[in-house]
Amino acid sequence: MAELIAQGIDAVDGAQARLRTVPPVAPITETAAPPVPPHGSPYAEARDLEECAGLALGSPTRFGNMAAPLKHFLDGTGALWASGALAGKPAAVFTSTSTLHGGQESTLLSMMLPLLHHGMLIVGLPYTERDLATTASGGTPYGMSHYAPREAMAPSDEERRLAIALGRRLALTALKLAR
Repeated sequence: MAELIAQGIDAVDGAQARLRTVPPVAPITETAAPPVPPHGSPYAEARDLEECAGLALGSPTRFGNMAAPLKHFLDGTGALWASGALAGKPAAVFTSTSTLHGGQESTLLSMMLPLLHHGMLIVGLPYTERDLATTASGGTPYGMSHYAPREAMAPSDEERRLAIALGRRLALTALKLAR
């Protein structure tokens, strides 16, 4: 879904997506994650948040909440909060879960809370996106969601269009706010 949202961002003239991930957390904290992940996007750093014009934040759903690695990363952004570095920037949230009633909307809301504390402006999906009214799998006005009852199940056509629309909406909002 992150790649689809990035596709929507990149489709807007003057906007460019930058994909990042957060390091894993483990019950044994003596072992640190490698400074660069073995594959995929680089690890996010505070400066990535400072430099962004808008933020799309995503997490798998874990018991109706964001996953621990994302929460751990956000818990370390106190200096950004104190400086107001993210205040006034738009943000969108997205999630995926393997159970139909697995807490997608509560996960989206849980990710919004630290963003609101940072003073960010939340961008959702309006019902003017026709797919939001017809999807049977994912997508909410709070942000993008994906229901994958099987591992590696691709987003539906509606979910794909909604994810791209969310990225486009985030990019357009960031550009309008930058004027």
